[in-house]
Amino acid sequence: MRFRNLKKQANKKNFQKKELPNIKYASYADRIKAFIVDLFMIYAPLLYIITYVFMDGKDDFQSSQVAPFMGVVVYGLIYSVLLTKFGQTPGKKAYEIETVDAKTYKRIGLSRAIWRYICFLFTATTLLGLLLPLYTKEKKALHDILSGTINRSL
Repeated sequence: MRFRNLKKQANKKNFQKKELPNIKYASYADRIKAFIVDLFMIYAPLLYIITYVFMDGKDDFQSSQVAPFMGVVVYGLIYSVLLTKFGQTPGKKAYEIETVDAKTYKRIGLSRAIWRYICFLFTATTLLGLLLPLYTKEKKALHDILSGTINRSL
């Protein structure tokens, strides 16, 4: 009889559901607002610095093909470092959103944050990937699926 009890306890432990943390996913509207805040707080000053500090003005900036590309690259690096260090950008902090790993719910590393940004650039060109959160349960965009991240509300 003792063996049966031990076997039942072992089976209960093996078949118990894992406790998943209660995750509240960030809304699509809040994510868009956070992105707009990031554009104004990070990208716009960055373009201003490139245009008037490193170049001779808007005419040089507009005639250059390297300057806008460098703005996108530097913005991506800043964005990735902020996601790695804090899990948030200024816009995400304003709307209490955190970007974390989809499985462990911990902050992502720098290489994954850079990959997420590259996937975002691809997703933004297709527009289909940006509308995907309207149809998924976890409200994941294509770049979140490809990088294995989620955006949760704090």
